[in-house]
Parts: sequence; C-alpha cells; structure tokens
Amino acid sequence: MPFPAWLPPLLGFLIAVGPVSTDMYLPAFPAIEASFHGQPGSAQITLATWFAGLAIGQVTQGTLADRFGRRKPLILGTALYTLASAGCALAPDLATLAVMRFAAAFGGSASMVIPRAIVRDVADGHAAARVMSRLMLVMGVAPILAPSLGGVVLGVSGWHAIFWIATLYGVLGCAIVWFALPETLPPRSRIRLGPVALVGRWRMVLTDRSFLTHALILAGTSFAMFAYLGGSPDVFIAQFHLAPGRYGALFGLCAAGFIAVSQVNPMLLPRVGASRLMRVGTAAALAATLGLAVLAALRLGPWWGFAALVWLNMASAGFTNPNATVGALSRHAAHAGSASALMGTLQYTLGAVSGLLVGVLADGTPRPMAGLMLFGAAVAATADRLRPR
Repeated sequence: MPFPAWLPPLLGFLIAVGPVSTDMYLPAFPAIEASFHGQPGSAQITLATWFAGLAIGQVTQGTLADRFGRRKPLILGTALYTLASAGCALAPDLATLAVMRFAAAFGGSASMVIPRAIVRDVADGHAAARVMSRLMLVMGVAPILAPSLGGVVLGVSGWHAIFWIATLYGVLGCAIVWFALPETLPPRSRIRLGPVALVGRWRMVLTDRSFLTHALILAGTSFAMFAYLGGSPDVFIAQFHLAPGRYGALFGLCAAGFIAVSQVNPMLLPRVGASRLMRVGTAAALAATLGLAVLAALRLGPWWGFAALVWLNMASAGFTNPNATVGALSRHAAHAGSASALMGTLQYTLGAVSGLLVGVLADGTPRPMAGLMLFGAAVAATADRLRPR
C-alpha cells in the first residue's frame, strides 16, 4: 500500500495527544495543588493515573485494532478522551481529577498505539523508520508549544482552561479520524481471538527476544523521560525559581533537541544503520544522566548545567525511539496492533511507576529526578547490549 504524504501529519496529530495532554498542564501543578489545598507534589498523582490509564488502555486498544480494524477503535477512544477531558475541567477535587485523567488516558491510548500499527501496516524496515521519524517531527511540535501554551493559559484563565483546550483537541481528533483516516487493515487480515488465544499471542510476542529488548529500550528511555516530566516542574520552578514561562521555553528547547535528532536519524540510517544509531542514543543518554546524578548528589552547578544534561538525554531519544519502535514491530506484521499495545503498555507502566516515585521521593532537591532518570537510561543501555544482532 502506498504511503501518502499527508498521512504522517494526520497520524502525528493523533499520536501527539500524549504530549499535549501531559506537557501542557505541567506548569499548572502548583496552581492545581493550591486550588485543591493539596500538599506540594500531590498533583503528581494525576500524572501517575494518566500513565496508568495509558498502560491499561493500550493493551485493550491494540487488541481491538487487530480485531475491528484501525478506524472504529480510534473514533471510540478519541470520543472517550474528549468527554473525560471535559470531566477534568469540571473536577471538584483532586481525586476526581485523577479519575478523569485515568479515563482520558484510557481513551487517548487509542491515538497513541494505533497510529504505530498503521505505520507497520503500510511500511517496514528503513522505510518505516523514515516514516516514524517524519511522524515524530509532526508530533514533536506539541512538546515545544504545549508547556508555553499551558503557562500562558494558566496566567490568563487558570488551569481549568487547559483541559477545555484538551477537550477541543479531542473534538478535532474525532473529526480527523471520521473524515480523513483510511482503513489500513483489510477484513481478511483481522484477527478474531478468544481470551486464551489472545493471552497466548501476547506470550508469543513477549518471549520474542528481539521484541522484548527493543521494547525495553523504549521503556527505559520513557522511564527517564517521565521522571523528568514529573520532577522538572518542582526542580526548575520551585527549586531553581524559574518562572513558568521560562520553564516552558526550557521544555520546548529539550523537545526541539529530540525533534532535530529524530530528523537526522533517517539521513544516517542508510550509512550507519539502526543498530549503531540505537547504540549511540543509549550511550549518550546514560552519560548525560550519570552526569546529572553526580551534579544532583554533590549539589553542584547552576540550573543551566542541569538543563544542558537533560537536553542531551532528551535529544538522544531521537536516535533511540524511532529505531527501537520499528525493531520491536518488524517481526510481528500479522498482529502489529497487539505488539504495539504491549510495547506501549510496558512503556507507560514504567511511566506510571516513575511518575509516582518522583513524587514519593521528593525531598526538595534534584536528586530523585536525576536518580530515576539514570535508572531508566541504564535499563535502556542494558537492553541495547542484549539485542540480537
């Protein structure tokens, strides 16, 4: 099937629901805590429930996508995300907000797992890696703009408006899927499995060494990233006293590094190969987070020293994520939805743990964030060493 030039931007808009729904409200954590009279760090529970909803939702959405095709689960999932985002805006307390975030993530997970399966439906190998990099260029605009937009909205209208914007985003996503997205999984290729057979399919995917090591690379990278997402508002706003607007600009700069490297990735693929690029990415992330942990432990350096090492860690994911995603799915074309869902579930289960730990371990220093980021980078580097060659 040919891959039309307009499809990556469309898929990028859908998959960007993750950074839009996560990054835009990070600057609002202190305001949310103040609104509900919560303790410092209490808003991070809403980030943990968001990641938990993504972890659980992706298994469900991937299975539905293999059974019913790509369009129907996307429409239903995006509709649930839209309604739950409105529920977040209307939440009367922190507990309700956390529940609504879980529901929004469960629905929004369709927009995160199914576009990756669509890429696998229509491309493989270097072609799929190039498409994935183009898709990440589109979705990468979200983390550049979202924190700054969140900071502006927070200053003008308060944190509730951030979730009304997410609701509008969901409405647009539903319209795009309904009117523009083609079905890429024909009925003859759909899989009808009972619970026992489905568990057997998951077991087969999880015991494939190639899938597991590539998925662990992504999971380790995501663990480090989610530790940064959960910990950076406290580190840079509360501890280093950056204004929310400057924090948003810093966040966007880190996202820009990821985008830039992800666009260099397809240029280097024919000459260097995906395996070496993943090795470079995981090694750079490990070096950056090790330096970050040392600075945090010894309480050395100004805020921009921490920011530079965070930037290097984020940028290195531009080599790691597209190639690891393609590597995990390359041997599972017949059930790309389920494989993509398991990969996402592993990522966001660790993300939920990371987001929870960074709040539980908060001690008024950058140490918890730096230590958790180092752990995630070490997992990714170890998995890279264990990949079958």
